[in-house]
Amino acid sequence: MNLVFDYICAVKKLVLIFVFIGSFVFAQDHLSGFNMMSFTYKASPKWMAYVELQTRARRDYTVIDYYETKGGIGYNFIKNNQIFVGLGRYGTYEKMKISQEEFRIWLQYTFTQRFGRLKLDHRGRAEQRYFYASQTGEHTKANRFRYRLSATLPINKDKIQEETFFVNAFEEIFLGPVDPNFKRNRTFAGFGYQFNHSLSVTSGYMFQREFAAKGNDNFHFLYFALNFTIDGTDEEKDIVIPMVD
Repeated sequence: MNLVFDYICAVKKLVLIFVFIGSFVFAQDHLSGFNMMSFTYKASPKWMAYVELQTRARRDYTVIDYYETKGGIGYNFIKNNQIFVGLGRYGTYEKMKISQEEFRIWLQYTFTQRFGRLKLDHRGRAEQRYFYASQTGEHTKANRFRYRLSATLPINKDKIQEETFFVNAFEEIFLGPVDPNFKRNRTFAGFGYQFNHSLSVTSGYMFQREFAAKGNDNFHFLYFALNFTIDGTDEEKDIVIPMVD
């Protein structure tokens, strides 16, 4: 556990450096925070369950103004192909008061490719979203479609197992039927360490651009995640590292 503590301390120091630099580099846009905790349970080679908790500081790095609680069940119907059904609750705050609540359900498909150590994941997702504006009482709904290409590369081992350093990155686009049809774009690059079969830490930077008729909005997120895995199988495959979501 000392190694875990030392790593987290080092990451926190790195984040502080990023905050200092970001106050100059991102002065026009603002610096944001993105924190995640995930839990993965592999019940069998085909079935898995996933739960994720998130907080974000979108407008001010020191003030949390958004949260997510979500999860679902995945099924690997053939090798390197998974379908997943999920649902979640989301909240947005303005001036320390809840301004919007959302309930979301989604269906996704992930196809995995491997090229030596490098693993690529192609993920498509269809979302149905239900909104409630707390201040006005208005109920609305919308659907959205997402595609993400992500890459994970172990550094000191052939696959991600105990005591493995890794880097990861992705590009994701968000589309919808209502104008503007191109809703959002995300670009992420990060690094992490798999301590054992149960715990990994990931940190990195994500750029997010929101597209709207009234004008675009940019976010520069500093990302930190704790990922817990419970594997009830005897497989020797590499451990899956959850990405920013």
